[in-house]
Amino acid sequence: MALRFGFALLIASTSISFVNCSAAKADVGEDARQADVIRHVQTSEKAVAITFDDGPSATFTPQILKLLREHHASATFFVIGSRIQRYPNLIREELKDGDEVANHSYSHELLVRVPASRVESELLQEQAAMVTVTGHEAAHLFRPPRGRFDKSILIASSKNNYKIVLWSVDSRDWSNPGTDRIVSRVLKEVKSGDILLFHDQGGNRSQTIAALSGIIPELARRGYKMVTVSELLRLGQTYPAFDR
Repeated sequence: MALRFGFALLIASTSISFVNCSAAKADVGEDARQADVIRHVQTSEKAVAITFDDGPSATFTPQILKLLREHHASATFFVIGSRIQRYPNLIREELKDGDEVANHSYSHELLVRVPASRVESELLQEQAAMVTVTGHEAAHLFRPPRGRFDKSILIASSKNNYKIVLWSVDSRDWSNPGTDRIVSRVLKEVKSGDILLFHDQGGNRSQTIAALSGIIPELARRGYKMVTVSELLRLGQTYPAFDR
């Protein structure tokens, strides 16, 4: 019990704030409580956050940015640090458009079952790449590779003031199931406060582009604002990270 309480204090003592959200759970071991991780924000606003993983991509990211601009939509790009260095102009373009750039690790290696120091190194290397390219850090939002996390990831994220952000609607575009199936899945599941998962890299994302061409205008027609994750969090109400 003392160990569990101690870990709760470690997380609670940081500046990380959690929002009123549906939470993902991870088994972080017998010595710590299961911790909440953001995946859906409860808000009275009709708003969703579209997110993209694994980029940027010289082929697909520009097409996504064009779609977002055409429909006055914003998104959050969870980028890989090594790709920041490879495509600095795309990172700058995302920021110039008012989109958000967030941390998806430096190497995109699976970070479960590794020491917290290794996770921290991945966070800080990505952060350093952002500073080199843009002059400032990415948003302190972290999506661990494959959305998998454990105690070490929670500790490293907390220590460096990162919120862990997953998703509530998975387009499953990574599996290339067909444009119609991507569109149908997202539009069937979406509701206010959702965080939508897409990919702008990691394979042929032509189906993603085609699906977004239908999804984005339909969301707008339904009255949804498409905002960054940080904007969505501001629309939610904060609450303590752990139940008392």
